[in-house]
Amino acid sequence: MRLNELNEWINQKFLQSISTELDSRNKPSVKAQKSIKLSVVTQFFPPDYAATGQLLEELVRQLEKQGVDIEVFTSQPGYAFSSHTASEVEWADQIRIQRSRTAQLWPGRIRGKAVNGVLYTLRATLYLLKAWRRNNILLLTTAPPFLPVIGYLAYLLFRLPYVCILYDLYPDIAIALGVISKSNWLVRLWRGINKQVWLNAKGIIVLSPAMKQQVVAHCPEVADKISIIHSWANPEVIVPIAKRENWFAWKYNLVNKFTVLYSGNMGRCHDIDTMLEAAKELQDEPIQFVCIGGGAKRDELITEVNRLGLNNFTFLPYQDQQVLPYSLTACDLSLVSVDATTEGLVVPCKFYSALASGRPIAVICSQTSYLREMMSEANCGGTFDNGDAQGLAQFIRFLNRDPQVAEQMGKAGRQYLRSSHFTPKVISQQYLDVLQQALLSDEIKTMSESDVKQADWS
Repeated sequence: MRLNELNEWINQKFLQSISTELDSRNKPSVKAQKSIKLSVVTQFFPPDYAATGQLLEELVRQLEKQGVDIEVFTSQPGYAFSSHTASEVEWADQIRIQRSRTAQLWPGRIRGKAVNGVLYTLRATLYLLKAWRRNNILLLTTAPPFLPVIGYLAYLLFRLPYVCILYDLYPDIAIALGVISKSNWLVRLWRGINKQVWLNAKGIIVLSPAMKQQVVAHCPEVADKISIIHSWANPEVIVPIAKRENWFAWKYNLVNKFTVLYSGNMGRCHDIDTMLEAAKELQDEPIQFVCIGGGAKRDELITEVNRLGLNNFTFLPYQDQQVLPYSLTACDLSLVSVDATTEGLVVPCKFYSALASGRPIAVICSQTSYLREMMSEANCGGTFDNGDAQGLAQFIRFLNRDPQVAEQMGKAGRQYLRSSHFTPKVISQQYLDVLQQALLSDEIKTMSESDVKQADWS
């Protein structure tokens, strides 16, 4: 090889090495994408019956299958449960679950829940002070609503990146329910803290387009880091079962009655009044309303049903997870409702399990609800304005007279769940993408800060 050719070859190799180094610093490596050490912090987790906890359990199991190292910090059962206690530390396959003590101060009241949430948040803070070295990213929920604050603190203290899942939007919900005034100093403080939490988060996950609009309205700067990831249901676990083959339907005498099922939380954000008015109109017909679950409005509903002397209601407690495939299919119509005042602030995850059950769905919501578009796409039932009890009653009569149409709607809803990919495997991949992107953006920011420091020293 001639001298000039040798020099040209050396120059090419040098340029290639520089290019490779730059590419490696600006692109995620396969190794980096697989080395996620995730800490999930949430107040509710099984054996608690809270729907958010059950969904998170399914999510972390799916992420663990995809190679993510996971530990969960949660509390003892405190929402709805068959056992007051669970192991302080346990392993589910390779997932480490640690539980703190749970305060039970006025659990049925808003103030009590707030105090219990504060106590859990303090315990979660102590947990992070000890555990932050074991993890390279946090996933925090709004259960309790102010929990993401500790993600912000962990980032300030330890540069630990975090992603927030916004299940509910506070203080907006408290304002909508009349718990606190919009002009209250606490609202201004809370929104200021929310803004700092969102600005410093590496990712924000919301459950609907309407929720994203609400967040962006408060903090436009975070629009690009918000991911809309729906809730889900597992169609392999929740499978349509004919009522005559369903032991749950036989146990509660539902086989020979057209059954309208409301399964889940009957909270302040849900419209229960429209269902009650429809039941009053249908009280002399062979139609049974079954309410499974709890919540702030449950006792109020029971009291009103007793006062009116209605015999077409059955009230049952939250069911064990293994019973859900039977309880969710022991009906002829599933009912989902959102109060008009909290539209865009909450998302009813029961909608997805209703789709999986293969039963038609009646949704009570405002005219601007994103649920109307989903129901139209799915063609799986009917939507009704808040307060339209007569329309709901007529729809129930129609399905009772024409079971073939009801069956078609149920099949269409289940197909919609599958075709829209609201399933654990697909949704967990979307979460994984957000976590990988969050780690990548944090690495790039760290390298950029390092380059700036080196430039300053030079």
